[in-house]
Amino acid sequence: MAEPDTPGTAHPADDRTGDTPAGDAPPGDSEPEQPAPGDVRTGDAARRAAARAATLVAVPVALVVAALLFWFVNGRLGGSGGSGPTPAVTGNGSGTPAAQATAPVAMPAPSLPEEAAGVCRTLLNGLPQTIRDRARRPVTEGTRQNAAYGDPPITLACGAGPMPSLPPTAIVYGLAGVCWAADESDPDATVWTTLDRRVPVVVTVPRFYQQPGQWTAEFSAPVRASVPDRTDVPTGCR
Repeated sequence: MAEPDTPGTAHPADDRTGDTPAGDAPPGDSEPEQPAPGDVRTGDAARRAAARAATLVAVPVALVVAALLFWFVNGRLGGSGGSGPTPAVTGNGSGTPAAQATAPVAMPAPSLPEEAAGVCRTLLNGLPQTIRDRARRPVTEGTRQNAAYGDPPITLACGAGPMPSLPPTAIVYGLAGVCWAADESDPDATVWTTLDRRVPVVVTVPRFYQQPGQWTAEFSAPVRASVPDRTDVPTGCR
């Protein structure tokens, strides 16, 4: 027969002295909590995003500042975008105005029919005081029909001589609305004569000046405004 349990006697199977209840492990035995995989690089990613944003802002600002600096320097120093004055064009192409004589220029003054004299007075009154960088000079005779500019002088004579007779194949020049013929026979100058005006106008350009046709074209506007058209113009002028 089994012996009866005696009160107060501990049974070997029930001896749990020192056991810790489940779920109450000592604080020192617990493992530290591990961060989630995505949390490890959170700070680095934020810093990289901030750096990219700063770069995207800094680059356009730098470009704008560079463009403004380029514009400012060019404008102040007379670069290609500046609005500084253009050097005057002289006959020899130097870009620097040469010293010019101011003495009267010797020119003949033939007698003109009344109609031609009136047209020439109107033309002379409408001429400018300068042609490019060439100042107008006095003339010895015919102040109502002659004009001169610069040194050596470019001259204009209104009503001088008959209209030139040209062959049908002659070369003519339309310069700013006026038809001109060019005579190259003079070794010292090119002589230009209007072909489509009732009163002839003759412009003499010394060979000192480059591109004489362009100098002659400077007179086309006042000639067109003051001298009536001819109806029987040469074929090349039509």
